[in-house]
Amino acid sequence: MRKAKPKKRIVLPDSRFNDQLVTMFVNDLMVDGKKNTAFKIFYETMDMVEKKMKDSEVAPLDVWKKALENITPAVEVKSRRVGGATFQVPMEIRPARKRSISIKNLILYARKRSGRSMSEKLAAEIIAAYNQEGGAFKKKEDTHRMAEANKAFAHFRF
Repeated sequence: MRKAKPKKRIVLPDSRFNDQLVTMFVNDLMVDGKKNTAFKIFYETMDMVEKKMKDSEVAPLDVWKKALENITPAVEVKSRRVGGATFQVPMEIRPARKRSISIKNLILYARKRSGRSMSEKLAAEIIAAYNQEGGAFKKKEDTHRMAEANKAFAHFRF
């Protein structure tokens, strides 16, 4: 590489849950630099998750973390050109990218849902992911299925 790798920025924990992962999630949820609005949406979502999951003894933050864990892919496919043909080569994902992909998929599929507010849509997607269903979970399953189908090309890994 020509240049040195850039230093990882330190992410400060949020005020309510004192968790860095929450801040990372809110940073991806944020639109047009409106961080307070994004935090408000996230906290409203956690309140909704708590109301919907009141029969179970699980904290809303734990539900959210389990949902993220359920939609985190272990492998992905990358295009690799070998002798005029393009192969989909399955590759393992490093932990930071896994976390990033799962957060982005959760937000993407929450935005695609129908509902009144972003809080409601996000709460619905979190509960769906917690129960191993919904768009984000289906995306993970499709990614794993594609990697499994192209396992024969794993020796092209670079």
